[in-house]
Amino acid sequence: MSAGSSTGETVQQRLVFDALVVGGGIAGLQSAIELGDQGYKVLIVEKAPSIGGKMIGLSKVFPTLDCSSCICTPRMAAAAHHENVTIFTYSEVRRTERAGSRFQVEVVRKPRYVHEADCIGCRLCEYACPIHVEHEFEGNLGARKAIYVPFANAIPQLALVDLEHCVFCGLCEKACPTHAINFLQQPEEIAVEVGTIILATGYKMMSPERLKLYGGGRLRNVLTSLQVERLLAPHGPYGRVLRPSDGKAPSSIGYVQCAGSRDQSVGVSYCSRVCCMYAIKQAMLLSGSLPMVDITIYYMDIRAFGKGFEQFFQNAKAMGIEFVKAKVGRITEDENQNPVVRVEVMEQDGRVEERKHDMVVLSLGLLPGWDPSGVVPAEIAEDGFIRSADPLLAPARTTAEGIFVAGAAAGPKDIPDSIVEAGAAAMEAAIYLRRNGSSSNGDERAVNEQAAVVAQGRG
Repeated sequence: MSAGSSTGETVQQRLVFDALVVGGGIAGLQSAIELGDQGYKVLIVEKAPSIGGKMIGLSKVFPTLDCSSCICTPRMAAAAHHENVTIFTYSEVRRTERAGSRFQVEVVRKPRYVHEADCIGCRLCEYACPIHVEHEFEGNLGARKAIYVPFANAIPQLALVDLEHCVFCGLCEKACPTHAINFLQQPEEIAVEVGTIILATGYKMMSPERLKLYGGGRLRNVLTSLQVERLLAPHGPYGRVLRPSDGKAPSSIGYVQCAGSRDQSVGVSYCSRVCCMYAIKQAMLLSGSLPMVDITIYYMDIRAFGKGFEQFFQNAKAMGIEFVKAKVGRITEDENQNPVVRVEVMEQDGRVEERKHDMVVLSLGLLPGWDPSGVVPAEIAEDGFIRSADPLLAPARTTAEGIFVAGAAAGPKDIPDSIVEAGAAAMEAAIYLRRNGSSSNGDERAVNEQAAVVAQGRG
């Protein structure tokens, strides 16, 4: 690699680590912490501006209804302060080449247009910015500024500039007490050598726009399950549960199960595993937030397969949540933007009905969060997720030697299973490192510490 390029990118000093973890969600964090606790030097590469993944945006977890942030935030802090773990956020893996038993990896750190070493996370730049845009973290229900810290408990607490919406008014530069704003910042290429790779790239929700018959992305009161997670969160966009069209508290809510899962017409023939349980969880939480609300869950069959899941389902029925075995054909709306659900009720000999709700939630299916094709030599299964070499006996092993997989990168699964498989991936990676003698030595680690300081203090 050259020291510079026509795109303005520069290559920093070569870094050497024992392991690379791609993805900073709960599975990636768990793998990195467990490897770090064994003395291995680990690099986490996360494409988002903060670690935490999808879990940090959830309200509570099923079936215990524990606070999601209370579980995820300590792991985020543990990884961020671990002496053996280095984190590159807002970064991507561009290329990987095998070099014997080790890997040469090219990582690109995208520009925040903020000097990271000088940013103190005070958010004065954010308060000064006059531009408001939809906030992705809030499911586009809330607003953020054109310069912003990703969310309240983000790690790292560093601002970044959204150049697409920035008007270059200069108010953020004037407000910054440390003069950290740098609109000339360029992407950086960093050459990294590692002994093993763990892919923990998670999942993404199916785009509701693909479900045209359900009005996804078009009808304002037809929401996705992740949007409802943010409505239920105490620090969510509205502070309480309100429907987006008019700000009223809904008195009737419908859930459409298998919205995009088990549906070959949209190319997703598999069950996404978590949809039944997160819909039941949300219904129970909504019943607590809105005591007078009527909640109906339209389902094909309930799949409560895990420990305590069946009792969780029975508790929801005992609370008065209505479960209707039905197939939803389409969703329209009336003149008041109330969703109208057309269903074929299986329990009534297939009778077709139209039912009106104030708000409808689509339990969307899970898709692979990242396609490693052409970047990492990992094999992709028919469903698009990373293929495990032996899903029953060794789920963390891929078909590529030295590359392992954790969490939902290998297929849809819940948080406990993701954490368990992350531990298995860390174990497999540690065994591989010991067997191949590919741990970095002390001199290389010293180089890492110096180079990491350079990388963190980008100008």
